[in-house]
Amino acid sequence: MSKSQLQRAQELARPSREEMLVRAPSVQYFWDNNRALFEGAWAEWEQTNQEQLSKLGEAIIAPKLREAVAAAWQDPSKESAVYDLWEEVSPGVFQCQFFDPEGLVALREYLEKVADAQIPLRPPYGIVLNRHGAMLDPRSEGYLAAPGFQRFYREIMNQYMRPIARLLFPEVTGFDTQTFGFSIQYQAGVDTSLRLHTDASAATLNINMNKPGEEFTGSEVDFYDPMTGNVNRLTFEPGMAMLHKGNIAHAAQPITSGERSNMVLWLYGDRGRIPQHSQLHSAFETSSEPGSGPAAKEAAIQAAKQRWSLPEGNYDGHAPF
Repeated sequence: MSKSQLQRAQELARPSREEMLVRAPSVQYFWDNNRALFEGAWAEWEQTNQEQLSKLGEAIIAPKLREAVAAAWQDPSKESAVYDLWEEVSPGVFQCQFFDPEGLVALREYLEKVADAQIPLRPPYGIVLNRHGAMLDPRSEGYLAAPGFQRFYREIMNQYMRPIARLLFPEVTGFDTQTFGFSIQYQAGVDTSLRLHTDASAATLNINMNKPGEEFTGSEVDFYDPMTGNVNRLTFEPGMAMLHKGNIAHAAQPITSGERSNMVLWLYGDRGRIPQHSQLHSAFETSSEPGSGPAAKEAAIQAAKQRWSLPEGNYDGHAPF
């Protein structure tokens, strides 16, 4: 009897971490040559994990955010309720409860099942740190191709991240047609920190996936304020998200105990295009500029409708790393 795609994928010899870090040609061949096999294996694996899959969905989203976003999709003029949930905690950095802490348990259980599946997953070695992360977007070789997870991932990107990023940073509109995502895990003594850097994105959404009671020390995120030269040090709580433009410099401090798990999502334009540096401003700051006549009001209505819409065009194959 011939082996299933799942069995064949599980039995493949994987590239070493060292080979992946130096981008050996054989590594790229491994992912490219086996892409269809891995996609079939994940689809087959998912058939035996329907119970975990059924828990993935909008119920994982924090209720206040879920309700405000649903209302804005129905009527974009109600988007102020979404805006009010996001607190600016550093210049150009906004924070909000994104995942419901209890719902995180279901998400983490699903990802733990994924880790136990023994199907090769490519870690995010582009940032030279992660042994326990995974690529989430189909642009990336060796991505988490389970169909149910991909529906969940696409819902987060399309229904939540893109319109909210447009709301907080109107200048990213048009530079948000393409997506990218990965998960990372910081462990004391293993993957401990990340130096100051900017992202190759128009906007970045960084969501903590620690379950309630899953504590860690250290691993704060530093955001650099170019106007003052100060560094603002912020800490993640379970389910909390930070949304910022990609050109905001940031770094992760060393983790000193426990583990921190995060999902990191990017938006950018076709062929990797991102907006040029400009002064950060929100949609509400823009709409409050002089001019409140009928023409200005109509323009504001149309801008809101554009924010709560899906971009036209196809996804391209460009992946930052």
